[in-house]
Amino acid sequence: MHVPDGFINAPVSAATGAVAAAAIAVSLRGARRELAGAGQGGAGAERTAPLAGLVAAFIFAVQMLNFPVAAGTSGHLLGGALAAILVGPYTGVLCVSVVLLMQGVLFADGGLTALGVNITDMAIVTTVVAYALFRGLVKVLPRRHRSVTVASFVAALVSVPAAAVAFTGMYALGGTADVSIGKVFTAMVGVHVLIGVGEAVITALTVGAVMAVRPDLVYGARGLAKPLELRTSPLAAPVAEPVAPVPAAAPRRSVRKVWLAGLAAALVCAGGISYYASASPDGLEKVAHDQGIDKNTKKHATEGSPLAGYSVKDIGNARLAGGLAGVIGVGATLAVGTGIFVVLRRRKAEGAAPAAGVAGESA
Repeated sequence: MHVPDGFINAPVSAATGAVAAAAIAVSLRGARRELAGAGQGGAGAERTAPLAGLVAAFIFAVQMLNFPVAAGTSGHLLGGALAAILVGPYTGVLCVSVVLLMQGVLFADGGLTALGVNITDMAIVTTVVAYALFRGLVKVLPRRHRSVTVASFVAALVSVPAAAVAFTGMYALGGTADVSIGKVFTAMVGVHVLIGVGEAVITALTVGAVMAVRPDLVYGARGLAKPLELRTSPLAAPVAEPVAPVPAAAPRRSVRKVWLAGLAAALVCAGGISYYASASPDGLEKVAHDQGIDKNTKKHATEGSPLAGYSVKDIGNARLAGGLAGVIGVGATLAVGTGIFVVLRRRKAEGAAPAAGVAGESA
């Protein structure tokens, strides 16, 4: 659903750019709390930044795996629901935004003047809609790990057509081609409901896999664990005072194996499986061609990039060129994402340290 330059006029592109900038500013503040381990007593804060960077790299890799959804049409993961559930909604917005930035700058995928449109549509709308629905479902479903997977499936499924509706709204305000909005709405929502099924399957499988081995690493699963309580036999002698619940000790566990497994999966997807991805245009490209939305498409500013089109120029072997480009993309996204999240976590930690010192002095 990457919107190229020329689909949306300059005023609306500028407005969505402002919306995206404001949302990223808010997300930077919110992500500091999420990356500092808010909600779990700060436990494991040192491991959240690398995991968030890995989530961004994994989304980049899986977005290269276009899957067929209808005759001559394909779809790919958007990733907003997956990121929000794994690392939190604020961090999720930043993860997808990093992916979109890397795709636009390095691979000429998604216009640079349309970057605000893409971040608003693919990062903000999908994350907000998915996480709001996810939290609502988790509250009403049984407090079990399986409920997280079920809620993930539904939230991801709904987030994709929601993004299609959002794009239609932006096109209604600033579309550069004279096309019936009703036709655009029907075509976009229709095909993206099908793509949403693929998004839901990928999201549920990924969340379920992490839940199976390390549920403590899933942001959306926080609060599901019940505290350990001491129970007494009815035949035992009564005690003078009730025994307070004793929280279960949270042993420190390494995330290295999970991180390495996730990185390996991302490299395999981008460096190998992507060669077999569907070559059909994705949902937006197909609708744009069929409805005439793409009449005023402009050339991408970085179309001369050596990685444009997810292929390394001057390498004749298509499989090698595409695989190498995918591996480079995973590495670049991982480095940029992890760097951003490490800085955010450290700034949160540095801000908390003086506050703790002041509290200690006043005591």
